[in-house]
Amino acid sequence: MAEVQQLRRGNIYEEEGQLWRVLEHQHIKVARGGATIRLKLRNVRTGSTVEKTYNNGSRVQDVRLDSDDVQFLYSDGELYHFMNTETYEQIALMPDAVADVVPFMVDNQIVTLETYEGEPISVSLPTTVDLEVVWAEAAVAGDTANTPSKQIELETGYRMQVPMFVKEGDVIRVDTRDGSYVTRVQK
Repeated sequence: MAEVQQLRRGNIYEEEGQLWRVLEHQHIKVARGGATIRLKLRNVRTGSTVEKTYNNGSRVQDVRLDSDDVQFLYSDGELYHFMNTETYEQIALMPDAVADVVPFMVDNQIVTLETYEGEPISVSLPTTVDLEVVWAEAAVAGDTANTPSKQIELETGYRMQVPMFVKEGDVIRVDTRDGSYVTRVQK
């Protein structure tokens, strides 16, 4: 059992036979009253999103996920296909299970598959990944006031804001937790 105030973004727990992943965690303290914990949750199996409020000190059934290294093979438009790097078993996942990591996955990338009692639940990536810039807006000379940035597109199709010096063909490091620019990487 785990106390709800210990839950953080990404944690999974079980309640009423359903697995819930914490998307947002908010601790609310009112004067003279007890604190409450408001969680925004995603049902791991169905993909539905709900908000639940718990009293401070409430307990939930935490779950332990097993993890295996898998290689991302391809997406056929409906499912995402992975291969276990040890057993060569192929696993297909619904888009809901990989929605948070799709913008940062490239073919043949090694990722971590999380399973619960043999059921594939989700895929997680390292904290940062290196991706190539395939398109970049032109930098405008003299546009340097207030930390200038421009939009780029990565090899995965993900668009983001980066500093003005990043150009097409550069490889950049991206934080997979929030999709932000970290640094340029030497090829």
